[in-house]
Amino acid sequence: MRTRETLERTLAQLDGRGYASYKQLHGSYDLGSCQLAIDHVQVDPYAPPSKVRAIVDRATSDLPKELIDTPAHRVAVADFLTRRFRDAIDRLAPRPSGGGGGPISIGAPGQQVLARTSVLIADDRVEARFQVELPAAGRRALGRNAARLLTETVPAIVEASLRHANLDAEALRRHVELYLDQEALRSALPERGLVAFVGDGAVLPRRSGDSDLPLTDGATVFESPPSLRVSFDLPSGRSVTGMGVPAGITLIVGGGYHGKSTLLRAIERGVYPHLAGDGREWVVTSPEAVTIRAEDGRAVTGVDISPFITNLPAGTDTTRFTSTNASGSTSQAANLVEAVEAGAALLLIDEDTSATNFMIRDQRMRHLIPADREPITPFVDRIRPLHNERGVSTILVAGGSGAFFDVADQVIALDAYVPRDVTAAAREIAASDPAGSGVEAGSGPAAARSGPVFDSSLPRIPTAEALRPRGKGKPAKARGRTAIQYGHETIELSALAQLVDPAQTTAIAHILDRLASRLDGRLTLAEAVTELYRQIADDGLDAVSPHTGHPGILALPRRHEVHAAVNRYRELALRPPR
Repeated sequence: MRTRETLERTLAQLDGRGYASYKQLHGSYDLGSCQLAIDHVQVDPYAPPSKVRAIVDRATSDLPKELIDTPAHRVAVADFLTRRFRDAIDRLAPRPSGGGGGPISIGAPGQQVLARTSVLIADDRVEARFQVELPAAGRRALGRNAARLLTETVPAIVEASLRHANLDAEALRRHVELYLDQEALRSALPERGLVAFVGDGAVLPRRSGDSDLPLTDGATVFESPPSLRVSFDLPSGRSVTGMGVPAGITLIVGGGYHGKSTLLRAIERGVYPHLAGDGREWVVTSPEAVTIRAEDGRAVTGVDISPFITNLPAGTDTTRFTSTNASGSTSQAANLVEAVEAGAALLLIDEDTSATNFMIRDQRMRHLIPADREPITPFVDRIRPLHNERGVSTILVAGGSGAFFDVADQVIALDAYVPRDVTAAAREIAASDPAGSGVEAGSGPAAARSGPVFDSSLPRIPTAEALRPRGKGKPAKARGRTAIQYGHETIELSALAQLVDPAQTTAIAHILDRLASRLDGRLTLAEAVTELYRQIADDGLDAVSPHTGHPGILALPRRHEVHAAVNRYRELALRPPR
């Protein structure tokens, strides 16, 4: 291993030379307070930044053993250290006043606590993985500036963020405790017959439509209706009380702008633990919850949408439905079936982002268009069999129709963000005015089929070449949070509301490349994804990276979003059924 003096001397010699001369830096250096590993050097000033690791031994870091003795503890501690590292960057290597990124980056963790590659806590060391934009003037290396950055600024950042003696020990302990409590509550939901929990005192509104930060002025805090209030005792000794959402079919109703969608969005993000102060710390949702919406124009490959759509005029087989440009109703049917295939136990649906003809079909339209001429059986007719046959619950926002009153197990009304249990009133309305909603259940060819509705799907088995397109010479690459470049195709992910961090999208891109080598024409997509996630559980998220040393800035996505990415790949090929 080379010394700090060697690094300083080399950089002094590179000063003013061509940028490519920075390649000499590749390797490891002992800086005294930490080891610096330069794993990848950017090729020019406009290329992706250099990948660098700062490593301190466990004795130097001195993290309390009781805070890092399980994988869950380490996720929480690594998240805390990542945030402290980023805080130290802001103090010691700030962004230019004109805007843009700074010379050092470790990612931008949001309000959620995710498993990340940014900080590794191993038995013998603590390692920060970050990126450095090596300084330049045009295409000339500024070696002396780089020396100050790597031998002075980076060690100062490491000292401030990776040594327990320099951290707020009580804040670290509370961070870990909150994470473990949230995960314990999530694990306890099934035994209580619940799919979600919204704590009393929660602040659900966000500052704006493009911000995930809590609204601080004038926000109404959440208070559970008495009939739905439950309490949990947590490992820390804390007790929390709030609204338990039972398994089954839950309808959220209310006037416009009264908080229906805000509540659903909070439940949607409740699949992840949140930071203290976020307002949604105690909004905890089943990890198998998936948001379903219409998605005009998406590709669909070999999906059995026959529970909802059949007898199409052109005679298209809807048990293996394929389209390069699905309509709103067809895309929503495919999204739902794919989510169930991926293991969804709870569907989250908002009428504002749904295709009306997928959700309901009113009585007047049924009279005008005979049942045998309408290929769509709406969701209102399938929501109960979905739960009875597959155990899949639904939380549905509806503000414009009472069609779901007849099938709802509980109905929650939002009035100026205050929830009320109006289940009894909704049932009385449904019983006294069965035609009042304008919806008559059980029409359409799909509704007429006998026996179970959701047990006939054929296994979807990708071909061995399904993720190996001709001409794909480069690894898959994330384009921000909402897209992946895969060969010549762009996989559009903007409809995946529970994909919250660009680092998750980067991880999905690497996962797709790993899946490509696992598909053999025999494994179903679900089996291949399960196998890969088993490896991630054993070896960590580093296992999906194509890089040695520094794995890149990754955050763990859910397997549901991995399924969704594969299903939106336009060149996906499935093995024909036998």
